Amino acid sequence: MQYISILLILVISVFAQTYNDAMIQHIQSNKDTNKSFSFAAYGDNRGRDDILSSIIKSVDNDNEILFSINNGDLVSDSFEFMFKNYLSLIETSKKPIVSIIGNHGIGLFEDEDNYKMIFGKTYFSFALKNNYFIIVDDADDEGVGLKQFSWLKQELQKSQKYTNRFVFIHIPLYDPKNGKYKQGHSLENIEQAQILNKLFDEENVTMLFCSHIHSFYRGFWHKTPFIISGGAGAPLKKGGFFHYIKVLVDGLNVNYKVTKINP
Repeated sequence: MQYISILLILVISVFAQTYNDAMIQHIQSNKDTNKSFSFAAYGDNRGRDDILSSIIKSVDNDNEILFSINNGDLVSDSFEFMFKNYLSLIETSKKPIVSIIGNHGIGLFEDEDNYKMIFGKTYFSFALKNNYFIIVDDADDEGVGLKQFSWLKQELQKSQKYTNRFVFIHIPLYDPKNGKYKQGHSLENIEQAQILNKLFDEENVTMLFCSHIHSFYRGFWHKTPFIISGGAGAPLKKGGFFHYIKVLVDGLNVNYKVTKINP
Protein backbone atom coordinates (compact mmCIF):
# COMPACT_ATOMS: atom_id res chain seq x y z
CA MET A 1 0.00 0.00 0.00
CA GLN A 2 2.82 2.41 0.81
CA TYR A 3 4.40 1.85 -2.62
CA ILE A 4 1.02 2.43 -4.30
CA SER A 5 0.52 5.68 -2.37
CA ILE A 6 3.91 6.98 -3.55
CA LEU A 7 2.95 6.22 -7.15
CA LEU A 8 -0.39 7.98 -6.73
CA ILE A 9 1.29 11.10 -5.39
CA LEU A 10 3.64 11.10 -8.39
CA VAL A 11 0.83 10.64 -10.90
CA ILE A 12 -1.35 13.33 -9.32
CA SER A 13 1.47 15.84 -8.96
CA VAL A 14 3.45 15.16 -12.13
CA PHE A 15 2.43 18.45 -13.75
CA ALA A 16 2.74 20.55 -10.59
CA GLN A 17 5.62 19.10 -8.57
CA THR A 18 9.07 17.70 -9.00
CA TYR A 19 10.08 14.28 -7.69
CA ASN A 20 11.59 15.65 -4.47
CA ASP A 21 8.47 17.76 -3.85
CA ALA A 22 6.34 14.63 -4.11
CA MET A 23 8.66 12.66 -1.82
CA ILE A 24 8.64 15.39 0.84
CA GLN A 25 4.85 15.62 0.63
CA HIS A 26 4.66 11.89 1.21
CA ILE A 27 7.08 12.07 4.16
CA GLN A 28 5.08 14.85 5.79
CA SER A 29 1.78 13.03 5.26
CA ASN A 30 2.82 10.42 7.83
CA LYS A 31 0.03 10.31 10.41
CA ASP A 32 2.00 8.54 13.12
CA THR A 33 1.77 10.73 16.23
CA ASN A 34 4.75 9.00 17.86
CA LYS A 35 7.59 11.53 18.04
CA SER A 36 10.23 8.83 17.50
CA PHE A 37 11.12 7.71 13.98
CA SER A 38 14.06 6.70 11.80
CA PHE A 39 15.44 7.71 8.44
CA ALA A 40 18.33 6.48 6.30
CA ALA A 41 21.19 8.59 4.94
CA TYR A 42 23.78 7.67 2.34
CA GLY A 43 25.55 9.05 -0.73
CA ASP A 44 27.70 8.37 -3.80
CA ASN A 45 25.88 5.46 -5.40
CA ARG A 46 27.22 6.21 -8.89
CA GLY A 47 28.71 3.26 -10.69
CA ARG A 48 27.10 0.39 -8.75
CA ASP A 49 23.35 0.13 -9.28
CA ASP A 50 23.41 -3.22 -7.50
CA ILE A 51 24.64 -1.65 -4.25
CA LEU A 52 21.99 1.08 -4.38
CA SER A 53 19.33 -1.58 -5.04
CA SER A 54 20.58 -3.53 -2.02
CA ILE A 55 20.38 -0.41 0.14
CA ILE A 56 16.84 0.27 -1.04
CA LYS A 57 15.78 -3.30 -0.25
CA SER A 58 17.41 -3.18 3.19
CA VAL A 59 15.66 0.10 4.01
CA ASP A 60 12.33 -1.23 2.72
CA ASN A 61 12.65 -4.24 5.05
CA ASP A 62 13.26 -2.06 8.11
CA ASN A 63 9.85 -1.11 9.51
CA GLU A 64 11.32 1.69 11.63
CA ILE A 65 12.71 3.69 8.68
CA LEU A 66 10.25 6.15 7.16
CA PHE A 67 12.36 7.56 4.31
CA SER A 68 15.87 7.99 2.89
CA ILE A 69 18.05 10.92 1.88
CA ASN A 70 20.61 10.27 -0.85
CA ASN A 71 23.30 12.89 -0.32
CA GLY A 72 24.53 13.35 -3.86
CA ASP A 73 26.42 11.87 -6.79
CA LEU A 74 23.32 10.06 -7.92
CA VAL A 75 24.94 9.59 -11.35
CA SER A 76 28.39 9.30 -12.90
CA ASP A 77 27.77 12.22 -15.28
CA SER A 78 25.01 14.77 -15.68
CA PHE A 79 23.41 13.27 -18.79
CA GLU A 80 19.63 13.05 -18.82
CA PHE A 81 19.62 9.28 -19.50
CA MET A 82 21.74 8.69 -16.39
CA PHE A 83 19.32 10.62 -14.17
CA LYS A 84 16.46 8.64 -15.71
CA ASN A 85 18.28 5.38 -14.98
CA TYR A 86 18.73 6.50 -11.35
CA LEU A 87 15.04 7.44 -11.23
CA SER A 88 14.08 3.97 -12.46
CA LEU A 89 16.05 2.48 -9.55
CA ILE A 90 14.59 4.60 -6.78
CA GLU A 91 11.06 4.20 -8.12
CA THR A 92 11.30 0.57 -6.98
CA SER A 93 11.48 1.79 -3.37
CA LYS A 94 8.44 1.34 -1.13
CA LYS A 95 9.55 4.38 0.85
CA PRO A 96 10.25 7.99 -0.18
CA ILE A 97 13.80 8.89 -1.25
CA VAL A 98 14.91 12.54 -1.32
CA SER A 99 17.76 12.98 -3.81
CA ILE A 100 20.44 15.68 -3.51
CA ILE A 101 22.71 17.02 -6.23
CA GLY A 102 26.45 16.26 -6.12
CA ASN A 103 29.44 17.33 -8.16
CA HIS A 104 28.80 14.51 -10.66
CA GLY A 105 25.32 15.91 -11.21
CA ILE A 106 26.49 19.14 -12.82
CA GLY A 107 27.86 19.52 -16.34
CA LEU A 108 31.06 21.11 -17.60
CA PHE A 109 29.49 24.57 -17.52
CA GLU A 110 27.84 24.24 -14.10
CA ASP A 111 24.71 22.99 -15.86
CA GLU A 112 22.20 21.60 -13.34
CA ASP A 113 19.26 21.50 -15.75
CA ASN A 114 18.91 17.73 -15.99
CA TYR A 115 18.85 17.38 -12.20
CA LYS A 116 16.39 20.26 -11.82
CA MET A 117 14.09 18.92 -14.54
CA ILE A 118 13.42 15.79 -12.47
CA PHE A 119 14.19 16.68 -8.85
CA GLY A 120 13.69 20.45 -8.65
CA LYS A 121 15.62 22.92 -6.54
CA THR A 122 19.21 22.15 -5.63
CA TYR A 123 18.83 23.54 -2.11
CA PHE A 124 15.70 23.34 0.01
CA SER A 125 14.35 22.45 3.44
CA PHE A 126 11.50 20.60 5.10
CA ALA A 127 10.21 19.81 8.57
CA LEU A 128 9.05 16.54 10.06
CA LYS A 129 7.55 16.40 13.53
CA ASN A 130 9.98 18.45 15.62
CA ASN A 131 12.93 18.14 13.27
CA TYR A 132 14.21 20.43 10.52
CA PHE A 133 16.08 19.19 7.44
CA ILE A 134 18.24 21.63 5.46
CA ILE A 135 19.74 20.55 2.13
CA VAL A 136 22.65 22.69 0.91
CA ASP A 137 24.06 22.76 -2.63
CA ASP A 138 27.88 22.83 -2.58
CA ALA A 139 28.25 20.64 -5.67
CA ASP A 140 30.66 22.96 -7.51
CA ASP A 141 33.43 22.44 -4.89
CA GLU A 142 33.64 26.14 -4.02
CA GLY A 143 30.95 26.20 -1.36
CA VAL A 144 27.78 28.29 -1.56
CA GLY A 145 27.10 31.63 -3.24
CA LEU A 146 25.88 34.77 -1.49
CA LYS A 147 22.21 34.12 -2.32
CA GLN A 148 22.29 30.58 -0.94
CA PHE A 149 24.36 31.62 2.08
CA SER A 150 21.75 34.26 2.99
CA TRP A 151 19.02 31.62 2.59
CA LEU A 152 21.00 29.15 4.72
CA LYS A 153 21.38 31.65 7.57
CA GLN A 154 17.63 32.30 7.54
CA GLU A 155 16.85 28.58 7.47
CA LEU A 156 19.16 27.86 10.39
CA GLN A 157 17.55 30.67 12.38
CA LYS A 158 14.11 29.29 11.53
CA SER A 159 15.26 25.83 12.64
CA GLN A 160 15.97 26.98 16.19
CA LYS A 161 12.36 26.35 17.21
CA TYR A 162 12.82 22.67 16.33
CA THR A 163 14.43 20.05 18.56
CA ASN A 164 16.89 18.84 15.93
CA ARG A 165 18.59 20.46 12.94
CA PHE A 166 19.92 18.05 10.31
CA VAL A 167 22.03 19.64 7.56
CA PHE A 168 23.06 17.83 4.37
CA ILE A 169 25.90 18.91 2.09
CA HIS A 170 27.50 16.69 -0.52
CA ILE A 171 31.11 17.90 -0.33
CA PRO A 172 32.53 17.95 3.22
CA LEU A 173 34.06 21.06 4.76
CA TYR A 174 37.41 19.31 5.30
CA ASP A 175 39.06 15.98 4.50
CA PRO A 176 39.54 13.88 7.69
CA LYS A 177 42.14 11.60 6.12
CA ASN A 178 44.44 14.62 5.66
CA GLY A 179 43.90 16.03 9.16
CA LYS A 180 41.11 17.55 11.21
CA TYR A 181 40.81 20.88 9.38
CA LYS A 182 42.77 20.09 6.23
CA GLN A 183 41.79 20.32 2.58
CA GLY A 184 41.75 17.36 0.25
CA HIS A 185 38.70 15.70 -1.25
CA SER A 186 36.65 18.50 0.27
CA LEU A 187 35.68 22.13 -0.39
CA GLU A 188 38.38 23.82 -2.44
CA ASN A 189 37.79 27.17 -0.73
CA ILE A 190 39.11 26.75 2.82
CA GLU A 191 37.83 30.18 3.82
CA GLN A 192 34.32 29.17 2.74
CA ALA A 193 34.64 25.96 4.76
CA GLN A 194 35.63 27.93 7.84
CA ILE A 195 32.75 30.38 7.40
CA LEU A 196 30.24 27.54 7.08
CA ASN A 197 31.77 25.73 10.05
CA LYS A 198 31.41 28.87 12.19
CA LEU A 199 27.77 29.27 11.11
CA PHE A 200 26.95 25.64 11.90
CA ASP A 201 28.62 26.02 15.31
CA GLU A 202 26.65 29.16 16.12
CA GLU A 203 23.32 27.62 15.08
CA ASN A 204 23.87 24.39 17.01
CA VAL A 205 23.48 21.92 14.13
CA THR A 206 22.50 18.48 15.44
CA MET A 207 24.36 16.62 12.69
CA LEU A 208 26.08 17.65 9.47
CA PHE A 209 25.78 14.86 6.89
CA CYS A 210 28.36 14.83 4.08
CA SER A 211 29.32 12.41 1.31
CA HIS A 212 31.82 12.77 -1.61
CA ILE A 213 34.57 10.81 0.17
CA HIS A 214 33.86 7.15 -0.57
CA SER A 215 34.25 5.91 2.96
CA PHE A 216 32.85 6.50 6.45
CA TYR A 217 34.02 9.07 8.98
CA ARG A 218 32.43 10.51 12.09
CA GLY A 219 33.70 13.28 14.34
CA PHE A 220 33.48 16.97 15.20
CA TRP A 221 34.54 20.07 13.32
CA HIS A 222 34.83 22.47 16.24
CA LYS A 223 31.35 22.26 17.88
CA THR A 224 29.62 20.72 14.86
CA PRO A 225 29.26 16.92 14.73
CA PHE A 226 29.64 15.42 11.26
CA ILE A 227 29.18 12.13 9.46
CA ILE A 228 30.71 11.43 6.06
CA SER A 229 28.86 8.60 4.34
CA GLY A 230 29.97 7.92 0.77
CA GLY A 231 29.57 4.18 0.51
CA ALA A 232 26.44 3.71 -1.59
CA GLY A 233 28.16 2.22 -4.64
CA ALA A 234 30.97 4.42 -6.00
CA PRO A 235 34.55 3.01 -5.97
CA LEU A 236 35.63 2.82 -2.35
CA LYS A 237 38.61 4.55 -0.78
CA LYS A 238 41.10 2.32 1.04
CA GLY A 239 39.40 1.06 4.19
CA GLY A 240 35.94 2.06 2.96
CA PHE A 241 32.89 -0.20 2.85
CA PHE A 242 29.44 -0.09 1.32
CA HIS A 243 26.87 1.14 3.82
CA TYR A 244 24.09 3.49 4.83
CA ILE A 245 23.35 5.27 8.10
CA LYS A 246 20.18 4.52 10.04
CA VAL A 247 19.28 7.58 12.12
CA LEU A 248 17.00 6.91 15.08
CA VAL A 249 15.34 10.07 16.39
CA ASP A 250 13.58 10.19 19.74
CA GLY A 251 13.34 13.81 20.83
CA LEU A 252 16.79 15.06 21.80
CA ASN A 253 18.08 11.50 21.75
CA VAL A 254 19.49 10.77 18.28
CA ASN A 255 21.43 7.59 17.50
CA TYR A 256 23.35 6.77 14.34
CA LYS A 257 23.78 3.15 13.25
CA VAL A 258 26.07 2.14 10.37
CA THR A 259 24.48 -0.63 8.31
CA LYS A 260 26.95 -2.45 6.05
CA ILE A 261 25.98 -3.76 2.61
CA ASN A 262 27.73 -6.81 1.22
CA PRO A 263 28.34 -6.66 -2.56
